[in-house]
Amino acid sequence: MPGTRLTVQAPDGRRLEVLTSGVTAPAGPAVLPVAWAGVRDAGDEELAEHPDRLRWNARYAEASGASFVPHPLAVRALSVPPPDGPVADLACGPSGATLLAAAARREVTAVDISDVALRLLAGEASRRGLRDRITLVQADLREWRPAGARYALVLCTGYWDRAVFATAVTAVAPGGLLGWEAFTAGALRARPGLCPQWCLGEGEPGSLLGAGFEILDVRDLPDSERGAKRAMLARLARG
Repeated sequence: MPGTRLTVQAPDGRRLEVLTSGVTAPAGPAVLPVAWAGVRDAGDEELAEHPDRLRWNARYAEASGASFVPHPLAVRALSVPPPDGPVADLACGPSGATLLAAAARREVTAVDISDVALRLLAGEASRRGLRDRITLVQADLREWRPAGARYALVLCTGYWDRAVFATAVTAVAPGGLLGWEAFTAGALRARPGLCPQWCLGEGEPGSLLGAGFEILDVRDLPDSERGAKRAMLARLARG
């Protein structure tokens, strides 16, 4: 299957041509500019063949269309509200949360491994006149680093990895919010094929927060069909 050529911006400002392979993103506005995560180079095929990228690209390509409905946790977090400053939306997909934050005049960094998802998000953002407030980052979250950036809100609503969570904690600005939702171990009853490592343990993610965080809200979300989840919203002290 032919690849998709993306233009990305490296940390040193160079613009790189990257040819990805696998599922071709549907036609639509180019994903430009894409802020590169700094862990790939133009000749590196590892991300192009990454199984998570291929799996999510196939899922988004087969879907009838993205709804772009903001996630309830994003709505709660932005209504607190966070202090002034940018937002990071991790494992964003074609995210209504990113669009909601951008519509609130916030700069948003949207990170996902799926270039199909990022293309869908870019197209909808352009349609709403929000594209210039959104930086798209195609990256494996396990290798993504915030590169010194501090965010008023760090949000992740569909992914769990303890190392990624630890990185996200360091990206929250003083006074900023951290919102996270993921499957719990109870989800294995409804989804026996789910990897246990993708599930929150007892007390997580709150038990993994560092000093200075205050948990504003935590709730278990039972779902006998799709699998139980837990959502948490926390604030970092201003110092």
